[in-house]
Amino acid sequence: MASITEQNDLHILIRSKNPILVIETHEENRAMQLINQVAININKPVFGWHLTEGLRRQEVAGDSFAALGNTKTAESCLTHIKKMEREGLYVLCDMHPFLDAEHPQNIRLLRDIALAYGKHKQTIILISHKIKLPDELRRLSRSFQLKLPDEKDLESIIRKEAARWGIQNPDRKVRTDKKVLSRLIKNLRGLSWADAEQMVRNLIYDDGAITEDEVDEVNQARYKLLDLDGAVHYECETAHFAEVGGMVNLKKWLQLRQKVFLSETDIGLDIPKGIMLMGVQGSGKSLAAKAVAGMWGIPLLRLDFGALYNKWHGESEKNLREALKLAQTMSPCVLWLDEIEKGLSTSDSDGGTSKRMLGTLLTFMQENKSPVFFVATANDINALPPELIRKGRFDELFFVDLPDEMARQEIFRIHLEKRKQSGVNFDLVSLSKHTEGFSGAEIEQAIVASLYAAHYQESPLTTQMVLDEITQTRPLSVVMSEKVSALRAWAEQRAVKAN
Repeated sequence: MASITEQNDLHILIRSKNPILVIETHEENRAMQLINQVAININKPVFGWHLTEGLRRQEVAGDSFAALGNTKTAESCLTHIKKMEREGLYVLCDMHPFLDAEHPQNIRLLRDIALAYGKHKQTIILISHKIKLPDELRRLSRSFQLKLPDEKDLESIIRKEAARWGIQNPDRKVRTDKKVLSRLIKNLRGLSWADAEQMVRNLIYDDGAITEDEVDEVNQARYKLLDLDGAVHYECETAHFAEVGGMVNLKKWLQLRQKVFLSETDIGLDIPKGIMLMGVQGSGKSLAAKAVAGMWGIPLLRLDFGALYNKWHGESEKNLREALKLAQTMSPCVLWLDEIEKGLSTSDSDGGTSKRMLGTLLTFMQENKSPVFFVATANDINALPPELIRKGRFDELFFVDLPDEMARQEIFRIHLEKRKQSGVNFDLVSLSKHTEGFSGAEIEQAIVASLYAAHYQESPLTTQMVLDEITQTRPLSVVMSEKVSALRAWAEQRAVKAN
């Protein structure tokens, strides 16, 4: 399964006299297969170590060799390798838990072996799903990544699994079509060979068919395999713009760019980068962010800035880079940065971490070529860094104002029908006129409160019941009128109105 390119790349790293190589992967068997193929080509012996078996000679032919001495512990294994002074490739598969501050002897032993490379030519290859080397070893190491299957490889995997199913089910063929097959290949991108094969088997062996609904589920399953410890959340429910009242200008803007963003060929136009939505709290910014993914039919990922921050220097920026890399893997997708002003700051109160995080994000937005569409939402204009809102970062800055009269009618109808109440049974015009200055969230809460009242009275919901709740509500535009007015004044000359 290892490609010629992979063999050549690994060969070059070994030939370049790197004493320690790091391979982060869940595909241990495939990594071992690749190493054995390279070892044959360069005529070097291979030794492997597992925590349960100890250090032993490995051979491609599958011959079994006894463990070399009592080498089951990490320290005894490294001590044995150091004393062997024998040229070769030493593949250590369970070493990652034993390379921290609690095991300084292991770090010293690895360092001794690495520093003696010029004399003994012992190449240490560390394999694990995740490896964090201490600083003194990191400078002596190089990383190697196994190649992920490309679209041609993924199509081959699907056809191979379909053929296997056909052998087990004579006179039957896997049911699908070219459009669904093409979408499945896209949704499998970013997975390892083993994960892609298993996912395809799950789809085919269930009912002998690959359907559109199953292909949609692949994205969620793929995200679970790639998730970054909760920093990025896959939003399963993405609203359609039919559930968003108003925002006519925003909807039109997105429609004009949808075809370009989803195009698989270069048509000479820049791929849309993203938008920023700012406005009054409760005006529907978050719902609009979800609706972009629903409208374009692509995954929605929400970045949780709180989960990214780490007390150790540099770890927060690393977490952000890994989160952005995950978004690239899931592309085409929408990456939602909710209340971005709370995650990025220009103050020095956190030792400059927020500034470095901002720099990492801006660099990615500037250099990224993958179809990742950013949707940032913000409530506090003054807290936003100037570098973030200047032209060129986002394609457009939209101001989401309080809904006008027609938009409020639509919002009432949407929320009533969402709760199994027919809009034709209510005086939407009257409700709209009585909610001047209300946000979409406040309108929704008035309906929810009136439904409670109707349930208590054991009677159907009426227009008057909703009006009674409205009269008891003081909207944010009244309670914080000064801030809302200042926000509107700021946006008048600086942003495009969403509605």
